[in-house]
Amino acid sequence: MFNDIGPLELVTIVVLAVLVFGPDKLPKVIQDITRTVRKIREFSESAKQDIRQELGPEFKDFEFEDLNPKTFIRKQLDNDELGLKEIRNGFDLKKEMAEVTDAVNGREAEASASSGAGSAGTSGGRVDMVKKPEDPVKDDRPPFDADAT
Repeated sequence: MFNDIGPLELVTIVVLAVLVFGPDKLPKVIQDITRTVRKIREFSESAKQDIRQELGPEFKDFEFEDLNPKTFIRKQLDNDELGLKEIRNGFDLKKEMAEVTDAVNGREAEASASSGAGSAGTSGGRVDMVKKPEDPVKDDRPPFDADAT
């Protein structure tokens, strides 16, 4: 319940409780708090039992923890009826990426081999992804934009 409270925080809470309630009333306050927590737990358990009885025998495996969306999705994904485990196990991301890389490199090698130009743009089978500006022909002038001037 209090998994995220550190020792220093716990000591601070105890010191504040002693200062607020005083050393004489503190045991009575702790008893009242524990009694209240116990009653709340009993009430929630009886409510769960009533809901299970009202749902009937069809929902005997119903767990209230399944109402948490994360738990529900995790349980549904682990279900063997859907065949998701086979899909998940059959999909190898590294293999798929290697095939895509080979296909890209293969197309690049075929295009350069068919054009007769060597692999001047590529180094060691790697594709150069940097966009290089094209050299404008000396006779070509940039287009004239009358609205810009």
